[in-house]
Amino acid sequence: MKTHNLMKKTLLAVVICALAFVTFAQEKDIKGQLDKPLTSPIPMDPNVRVGKLENGLTYYIRKNDKPEDKIEFRLAVNAGSILENEDQKGLAHFVEHMAFNGSKNFQKNELVNYLQSIGVEFGADLNAYTSFDETVYMLPIPTGDPEVLDQGLKVLEDWAGGLEFSPEEIDKERGVVIEEWRLGQGADQRMRDKWFPIMFKDSRYAERLPIGEKEIIENADYETIKSFYKTWYRPNLMAIVAVGDLDPDAMEKEIKTRFGKLKNPKKPQERKVFDVPSHEDTYVAIEQDKEASFTMVRVVYKMDDEDGSKELKDLRKSLTYSLFNNMINQRLNELRQSATPPFVFGSTGYGSLVRTKNNYSSFAMVGEDGIMNGLEALVTENERVKRFGFTEGELKRAKARLLNSLEQEMKEQDKTESGRLAMEYVNSFLETDPIISPYFTYEFAKKQFESIKVAEINAYAPKWIKDSDRVVVITGPERDNPDVTKESVLATLKDVGSMELEPYADEMSDSELLAEKPKKGSVASEKVIENVDITELTLSNGVKVVLKATDYKNDEILMSASSDGGHSLYDDDNYENATYSSSIVSESGVADFSKTDLDKLFAGKTVRVSPFVGTYSEGFSGSAAPKDLETMMQMIYLYFTSPRKDAASFESFKTRNTMLYGNLMSNPAYYFQNEMIKILSQYNKRVGFPTAEELAKIDLDKSFAIYKERFADPANFTFFFVGNFKVEEIKPLLETYLASIPSVKREETWKDLGIRPPKGKYTKVINKGTDPKSQVSINYKGEADYSKEENYILSSLGEVVTNRLIDLIREEKSGVYGVGANGYISERPYENYTFSISFPCGPENMEELKQAVYDEIELIKKEGVTEEDLKEIKESQKINRKESLKENRYWLNSLSSYYSYNRDLADFYEYEKLIEELKPKDLQEAAKKYLVKGNLIEIVLMPEE
Repeated sequence: MKTHNLMKKTLLAVVICALAFVTFAQEKDIKGQLDKPLTSPIPMDPNVRVGKLENGLTYYIRKNDKPEDKIEFRLAVNAGSILENEDQKGLAHFVEHMAFNGSKNFQKNELVNYLQSIGVEFGADLNAYTSFDETVYMLPIPTGDPEVLDQGLKVLEDWAGGLEFSPEEIDKERGVVIEEWRLGQGADQRMRDKWFPIMFKDSRYAERLPIGEKEIIENADYETIKSFYKTWYRPNLMAIVAVGDLDPDAMEKEIKTRFGKLKNPKKPQERKVFDVPSHEDTYVAIEQDKEASFTMVRVVYKMDDEDGSKELKDLRKSLTYSLFNNMINQRLNELRQSATPPFVFGSTGYGSLVRTKNNYSSFAMVGEDGIMNGLEALVTENERVKRFGFTEGELKRAKARLLNSLEQEMKEQDKTESGRLAMEYVNSFLETDPIISPYFTYEFAKKQFESIKVAEINAYAPKWIKDSDRVVVITGPERDNPDVTKESVLATLKDVGSMELEPYADEMSDSELLAEKPKKGSVASEKVIENVDITELTLSNGVKVVLKATDYKNDEILMSASSDGGHSLYDDDNYENATYSSSIVSESGVADFSKTDLDKLFAGKTVRVSPFVGTYSEGFSGSAAPKDLETMMQMIYLYFTSPRKDAASFESFKTRNTMLYGNLMSNPAYYFQNEMIKILSQYNKRVGFPTAEELAKIDLDKSFAIYKERFADPANFTFFFVGNFKVEEIKPLLETYLASIPSVKREETWKDLGIRPPKGKYTKVINKGTDPKSQVSINYKGEADYSKEENYILSSLGEVVTNRLIDLIREEKSGVYGVGANGYISERPYENYTFSISFPCGPENMEELKQAVYDEIELIKKEGVTEEDLKEIKESQKINRKESLKENRYWLNSLSSYYSYNRDLADFYEYEKLIEELKPKDLQEAAKKYLVKGNLIEIVLMPEE
């Protein structure tokens, strides 16, 4: 068992019984488990049913109510690309594709078409992945109709043992898989193909990347493809997971009946587990590519996986690993925020490498000229921990952070999405990790933290940081770096080992965030809007507050705020100062607290507040646990009244962003995106990725002054709070921290900057890159009168076009891996519409596929869309809407939009009416109205000639 994974997965995946509803018997049982010796087994979460059929198939069943009326199915196969023969490289992944192209109960494309008809979106919902060691299929099914559930189980049956592999469908799918392979080509792939054999030297992992080899994908014979499925898709290597709105007894019976019939081969091939050999020397890989965007430094220390025990001592050990990772990364983050940061960002930690190997690794993104400096910084901090360890203060804060995370998971046990739970059980099957109740994990951590001392954690570094099994990988743009050689890398590693170092100085202010509460204001007026169940307050200083109390999450309150203006109010000479003003203040902190101070001060709290200055507005985004709501309010107050101007943080911000964007345009994909944005704005200077020259223009004093100006008048702001609070209990906090902010009550609005797309028909071919890759972007843009009805129809047209193009240019023509279309009408800065279609493809197919798209658009204009087309998108829209209405984030964004554009909340639930009333003719008329050649902007990426 990978004990490091145990904690990671426990933190990421939770189970259902909310603390408030855990029975006395369960609490007593868990407390009894806590008192057992550490050699005792880790108790299984009682809320999940785990079983194994006689044929070896494992199943996991869990009743869960979020979201309602849905079951998340998974089929996990403990077989991936690592098991391929020499003539099968890429065929594990190919088999995954064939699961959607014909089976016993669903011929050819019937599966995708059927699932779309019940509201399951291909790609977004229905999906799968193949990795080195496993293949996993994901299938969400609505539960309102027993026939739909029956069909969903048939899909799983077919995946597990009923794929057809017709020669016709295999040959059609080759092109789709090649297009997915093509997407992965580029600088990162070319460099990876060179350093992977060094990282995994003499290991099968070095030569079994899941995407495989193009020649094999194109030419493998039918039986060779099918043989992988016959050999490895067998019940003793499979698990079925069912989580959601289900009857566990009935589901268990279905699984036994349907999957108990599967048989293992009479002479099954051994499912081997492959190792990565150890080595005494340090391996060094230095790879460059002229199209690389970023410069990366990795230092990896490989070590054997730990034993397979599943005892309480393993859970305790995983807690200590998490504490170590937390503390070292806090140090790196502090270093990143220094005036002369050695990297854009960096991370270090103990974790999994592959099934049989763990690793302690350090990673950093650095500037092109900062490779050796970044490498030295990483290994120096590792060496500092190795020699001096961590401090008591660091450990205390790390415990507070980890315990806070575990407490949050525990509180959300009954509000966790079924999809997350399903993947937790998939991982349990593949990694043979126990499934642990978040309640037990939290209580166990509280108990164990009393005995976990800093010396225990400090003992790990000398074991992990060693000269053997070490690999250094450096990747980046092609340039003359005479100082970066294997010899200089090894010399740096050696020099740091003998360098004079000082212990880490753990400095922390004892001050409170806000020593004195401000003088309270008051609520000047209040009204309730009943149809959406919100309370609207106007405070005594003019601030408007919109409150929606929900029970969708137990430990979550979301916040946003906005005021009209943004950087549109500043001329081009001050554009950089205005647009980066909020980021500079955010990096600096508030009052007397730096960002590092705040990170330490908030250890054990769940709170985040971020100011922003956008094009047409400024404001805040944030979140907090209910217990930390007052801290969030205090941060908002201080961002208004005491923003911090810090020269060191400012220099750090500029340096890191210069490193980040320095070589971005060498990458064809980023270059194309940047050029496309500029073309669509007619090369307005305010759009596109920033350049080093633009970043150099930022002036701290001017930027800080703009920030203060944008946040000078709270009366212009509307705040939104959505989550688990009571209106009467939040009011005193609003009066104390928002109503008390001084107001100047000025009148402001945003300014139209005149940014417009080119008029008429515009075409542009951009030649960039050496790989045989193209990208097509088709954009219809023009002026249009906004209405919610027209916006909905145009958006729905995008969904229909997406589905039809998937059928046409992916499934029929095998020319793309993915394609998407979307449409909408905007009101700001002027009323206009956009309808975009984009897809990547091979350059040799670009003209044919592009013409096929235009032909399909003309067909829709001429013949309209079918009732089946409409049914597919309507079912999906209904499901998405139903689930969204139980999400805090959806309500926060929706309310913010309604208020920002002065829309009538009485219409909020008319979306359901729009769905019911949508007719095929509406979409046909929209296509005729908006998809016109006179408003067409076509931009295509092609390789360099």
